[in-house]
Amino acid sequence: MSSQPQIDTRDFDYHDDALPGIFDTYRTLLEQCPVGRSEKLGGFTFITKLEDIFAAEQSPDTYSVAPSMLLPSFATDDPLIPIDIDPPDHNAYRRILLPLFTPRKTDELEPGMRATAQDLVRDVLATAAATGTADASHQFARPLPLIVFSRLCGFPEADWPRFDAWTDDIVYERTRDPERARRAGDELRAYFDDLLERRRGSEPVEDIIGILLNSTVRDQPLTQAELISYCYLLFLAGLDTTAWATRASLWYLAHNQDAQRQLREDRSLIPAAAEEFLRCLSPVQGMARTCTKDTVVRGHEIKAGERVVLVFGAGNRDPEVFENPDEIRFDRQKNRHLAFGGGIHRCLGSNLGRRELLVSLEEFLDATPTFHPADPEQPWFGVGPLSLRFEEA
Repeated sequence: MSSQPQIDTRDFDYHDDALPGIFDTYRTLLEQCPVGRSEKLGGFTFITKLEDIFAAEQSPDTYSVAPSMLLPSFATDDPLIPIDIDPPDHNAYRRILLPLFTPRKTDELEPGMRATAQDLVRDVLATAAATGTADASHQFARPLPLIVFSRLCGFPEADWPRFDAWTDDIVYERTRDPERARRAGDELRAYFDDLLERRRGSEPVEDIIGILLNSTVRDQPLTQAELISYCYLLFLAGLDTTAWATRASLWYLAHNQDAQRQLREDRSLIPAAAEEFLRCLSPVQGMARTCTKDTVVRGHEIKAGERVVLVFGAGNRDPEVFENPDEIRFDRQKNRHLAFGGGIHRCLGSNLGRRELLVSLEEFLDATPTFHPADPEQPWFGVGPLSLRFEEA
C-alpha cells in the first residue's frame, strides 16, 4: 500500500461545486496523496502527477477508455467515437478525420475565423456602449467556436440557436440533473439521426458530415449508430472546450490588469499566454480510464476493473515539472501541459482549438479598450456569463 501521508480523499471531485477551490485541492493532493481513492461518481482512483498521467496515457493496454473517457458520461451509454475506442480499432476511426484537423487545414480556416471574431467583438462593444457592460461569454467566447465548428462540420446555420441549450444540459447538468442531461442527449442523437438522413439525399459536400458519410472502417461503411456517435462527440467537444478556454482567458485578463497590459503592449507574448491559460485554466480537468489488470502506481494498488481518473488539472500544476506552477507566466519556456491530453487519445482538434484561442485573444485585444470585471464574483470556470466593462477609448 501507499507510503504517502494519508488524507481523507473520499469526497474528492473535479466538477461543479468542487471547482472554486480546486487549485488548493490539487496542491494538497500533489504534496500528500498523488494517487488515492475517491468515493464520488461511483468510486474511482485518481492519479495527479504529470509523469504518471503521461505514462498511463501511453499504456492503453493497462488503462482502457471503455466504457467512457468521461466520468460521468456525456448522457449516453454508447461509446463515443473515437475517444471511447481502444486499439486496434481506435486508429481506424481516428484517421478518418485527421486531414480536417491538420495545421494546413487550420490555416485555411483562419481568415473566416478572424472575420467572425471581428464581427462578434463589434457586437460586444456595441452592447457595452449601450448598457455599460457586455457579456463576453455569450456574445463572444461561446458563439465563435459554435460558428467555426458548425461550418466545418456542416451543421445548418438555422439550427445553431438550439445548440447552446443542448451543450449546457449535457455537459453541465450531467452531475447535477442526470435525467435532464439524458433527455438532452436523446434529443441531440435524434437531431443527428435526422440530419444524417437528409444529407444522404443531397449533393456531397467536403465537410465533416460529408466525409463521414463516405468513409469506411474495415472496408465497411460506417453504421448509422457510428455516424451518430461521431457527430455527438464532435458537437460537444468542439463547442464547449474552446468556449471555456476563451472565456477563462478573458476572465483572467479582466482580473489581472498587469497581464492585460503586457499583452496589449507586446502581442508576441500572446502564444505563450494562450499556452499558460490552457495549462492553468484548462477546460478538461480530468479524463477517466478503466484499469484492465492489477497494477501499482507510487505504491498505490489499483485493481483490475477499477475506474481511474487522470487528473489533468493537477498534472498541469505539478511542482516537479513547472516552476511556480500556480502562476500564469508569459515567459514560461517549457510548457508540456495536458490541456489536450496525451498519447493515442490526444485531442484530435488540438490544432483548431489552439488557433481559435489565439485568434480570439488577438482580435479581442485589438478591438477593445482596457476591460475590467463588471461582476467580480463570476467564477473562472465554465461557459457562464462573463460581464465586462470597458474603459473609454
